[in-house]
Amino acid sequence: MKINEVDIEKIKPYVRNAKKHSEKQIGNIAESIKQFGFRQPIVLDKNMEIIIGHGRFEAAKVLGLKSVPCIMADDLTDEQIKKLRIIDNKTNESEWDLDLLSLDIMGIDFSDFDIELPNFNEEKKPDEVPTEFKEYGDDIETKCKCPRCGYEW
Repeated sequence: MKINEVDIEKIKPYVRNAKKHSEKQIGNIAESIKQFGFRQPIVLDKNMEIIIGHGRFEAAKVLGLKSVPCIMADDLTDEQIKKLRIIDNKTNESEWDLDLLSLDIMGIDFSDFDIELPNFNEEKKPDEVPTEFKEYGDDIETKCKCPRCGYEW
């Protein structure tokens, strides 16, 4: 897979892009690019039209970037391109495993992003701890352990 740096002025958004990107989402994508760099290239067809990456494209414009990393998918048919657009967006919809998320999110400051995350900083009461995370013992508050990673709380 070859990644090319493409002049942002040459890139064309797909006019019938059905995936909506709010200003809030674009702002969060822009902040992510600002903090961590451009980590996912935009995918373009042979006409320089976006297949995947409309949100990243809009965020790059907000940041005033002159060029962005892109992958050319110029070997796909028109039907394959339409299918890829839909499948890429649809397969990115999923739920969180909140128990695992809580292990990564503790102590991280997300105040520079406009996102809502569950508040895991509040201490859980013993009856709120998921059953599969309980170890047997008299004092449940000191006997909770994640069976996947061993994290104790």
